[in-house]
Amino acid sequence: MKAKKISDIAGGNAPFTADGTENGVSDLQEAKYITVVSNRRKMVLRTGAILYVLVIGKNAEIHVSGGKIYGTRMTLSELEGKLGEGFIKVHRGCLVSAMAIHDITDKINLSNGESLEYTKRKKNWIIEQLHTKQKSIINSFAGDDVPQTEKEYRKYYSSFDKLPFAFTDIEMIFNEESHAVDWIFRYGNPALAKLEKIPLERLIGSSFGSLFSNMDSKWLQSYERATLYGEMLEIIDYSPEIDTYLKVICFPTFKGHCGCILFNISEIKFTKNSSDAEKALMFYFGNLLEKNS
Repeated sequence: MKAKKISDIAGGNAPFTADGTENGVSDLQEAKYITVVSNRRKMVLRTGAILYVLVIGKNAEIHVSGGKIYGTRMTLSELEGKLGEGFIKVHRGCLVSAMAIHDITDKINLSNGESLEYTKRKKNWIIEQLHTKQKSIINSFAGDDVPQTEKEYRKYYSSFDKLPFAFTDIEMIFNEESHAVDWIFRYGNPALAKLEKIPLERLIGSSFGSLFSNMDSKWLQSYERATLYGEMLEIIDYSPEIDTYLKVICFPTFKGHCGCILFNISEIKFTKNSSDAEKALMFYFGNLLEKNS
C-alpha cells in the first residue's frame, strides 16, 4: 500500500473553551463551538478539543483534550446535531471524534491512550466512516503558508540554526487508511544532526524509516497526535535507533507538520535554585502520574 505525503494528498469576551483558553488547539479544524451548561455554568466548548461523548438518557459526559470532563443534560441526538460531521457514532451512547482515533482493533484506540467499546457488528461501517472523515481532514492540510522548498524552510527557521538543542520540523506521511506511517525531515539544525549521528544533508528531505531500519513506531502515535489534534506533548523514552534516552517536546507547526525539540537526557542537569523547585517537581510528576493513571 503506497504511503502519501500531505502534498500528494491535497492538491467580544468569550466564555472559556474546553481547555480554558482561546488557543488550546491548533487551527487544523474550522473554528466551531457548542454551548453547554455544566455545573450551572454556561460553557463554550470547541469541537476540535472534544475527544468523545458518552450519553445515558439525557445525561452526557463530554471528554475533552487534557483530561477534562464536562457533564451536561443533553441527548445523544442533540449532541450529534451540534457536533457535526467530524464525529462517529460507535454505539448508541457514544460519539467519537475521527481526529482522536488512532486505530480500531477489538476496541477503538484513541491517540491519548484511552480505549472505547463499540458495536462489533458495525465495525466495517465505523472503519469506513473513519477513513472517509480522516481523509477529509488530511486533504484540508494543504496551505499557502507551508514552505515549498528546502531553502524556504531554512529561511523560515534560520533563528533555530544556532540553538544548543536539537530541533526539527517534520511532515507526516499517511497511508491509504489515513494512519501516520512515517515522517520526513523538512528542517533540522546542526544540533539535530549531532544527536541523530547523521549529516544534515542526508537528514533533510529523507524519511525517518529510510534512515533507520529499526524504526520504533512508538514515536508515530505522539507525532500523529500533535499533528492531527494540535496538542503539545512531552515524550521521555529510549530511542533504539540512536541508542539514546530522549526527552522530546512535540507540537503542531504547519498543517500536516509537527515540530520537535529533542534533548539527550544524559546531558540535562537539574539545578535547585529555590525552595519552590521541589514543589514544582512534585506538581510536574504528579500531573504526569495523574494523566497516565
